[in-house]
Amino acid sequence: MTEPKSTPPLDSQRAAFGKHIRQLRKARGMTQEQLAERSGLSADTIRRLEHGAFSPSLDTIRKLTGGLDLLVSTLFESFESFELQIDDASRELLGLLAGRAPGVLAFATNVIRTLLDELDAFDVSGTVHDV
Repeated sequence: MTEPKSTPPLDSQRAAFGKHIRQLRKARGMTQEQLAERSGLSADTIRRLEHGAFSPSLDTIRKLTGGLDLLVSTLFESFESFELQIDDASRELLGLLAGRAPGVLAFATNVIRTLLDELDAFDVSGTVHDV
């Protein structure tokens, strides 16, 4: 039996989400007030959200994504990448595996595991170590 995946505490997740929202806002060159105006939220809500003071409702998320000119799905995908620090190569691998049948995922996992084990058997100079 596998153990359930542990999740970070809610406060930590809210803080990370707020940091991500701040990063998205700044990347668009907006102030908190400008994002508030564009999203139909108060500037205080934007400040509190960016500081991780509360968990936003779906309605708030929809308004926020409208103000950031993002799809809700894009916001969460980008947050997942931000939170997990997923690079482009990892994102590509996840994309290749997304939507595959469980049997295909199990097979791909075994292939990747075997490949990585073989690669780990070589050091930088190309010397083979006992496997």
